[in-house]
Amino acid sequence: MPITRGHRQLVDEAIAQITTYSVQQVVPRLGDATLQLVDIRDARELEREGTVPGAIHAPRGMLEFWVDPDSPYFKPVFGDEGKEYVLFCAGGLRSALAAKTLKDMGMTNVAHVHGGFTEWTKQGAPVETLAERKAAKAAAGVAPAKGDA
Repeated sequence: MPITRGHRQLVDEAIAQITTYSVQQVVPRLGDATLQLVDIRDARELEREGTVPGAIHAPRGMLEFWVDPDSPYFKPVFGDEGKEYVLFCAGGLRSALAAKTLKDMGMTNVAHVHGGFTEWTKQGAPVETLAERKAAKAAAGVAPAKGDA
């Protein structure tokens, strides 16, 4: 069966319908209680490359289930309507599609980072390894949650 709408067309359509931020727009908001960065990359990518300080990990394959309060997999971190959930992946393609999907589900407080984690690191924005994250949590006396990254 031939593909009639390729990934590039789907991404372009998504970008036309969602909010996109540059790294320069997001960095000053780090630590802002109204911002929740969401790393949707595969766990192996996080392990290999690190992540953004304060970002939560929500694997792309589980995202729709984790944000839906009616799902048995719902994560309460996604239930705060006072936060803006800004997604990122490696290059901005998966996060654009994911943000569009969440918007289609009814979320109005969702956006994504143009260029993803690749652009984030290229711009010299803050990064932490998973080992650094775990050490900081241990020093603060915070027990790691299951699947925490």
